[in-house]
Amino acid sequence: VHPNVSQGCQGGCATCSDYNGCLSCKPRLFFVLERIGMKQIGVCLSSCPSGYYGTRYPDINKCAKCKADCETCFTRNFCTKCKSGFYLYSGKCLEKCPEGLEANNHTMECTSIVHCEASEWSPWSPCTKRGKTCGFRKGNEVRFREIVQHPSARGNPCPATSESRKCIVQRKKCQKEGNG
Repeated sequence: VHPNVSQGCQGGCATCSDYNGCLSCKPRLFFVLERIGMKQIGVCLSSCPSGYYGTRYPDINKCAKCKADCETCFTRNFCTKCKSGFYLYSGKCLEKCPEGLEANNHTMECTSIVHCEASEWSPWSPCTKRGKTCGFRKGNEVRFREIVQHPSARGNPCPATSESRKCIVQRKKCQKEGNG
């Protein structure tokens, strides 16, 4: 063993030096170089820090930097979160989303465009005038539908959820005890 290399190391190091920190790690730990000013020191961690991904080799487990536009990654070529100003799509960080997709500014991902969907219309209501169903000839009837799927930012907007139309009834007198 070299005179500057120690076996009695701290923090998961298998071998270390006073000047360079960890030189090798205990089993299952990842080796990463941390920059402190102009100096780089080796550190052993149970998982790689943000901005790095881990690769296991027979002799050493290393942390390597993600691509410049990537904040967290699974491998060098598969990003899981992009840096500010980029949108995640299929593991890549893009400035603009591909055709047919839209940028989601909340998740910073490219997502499918979702169009509004409405249910079928309800049946028409009874013909009424001022809340009554008797004592008139012409009134109105209404029908409704629900929004089943709200649209995304670039999706088709939702249609009206209610309709009314004029209606004609056979004139009937209201009964004395009820007013409807």
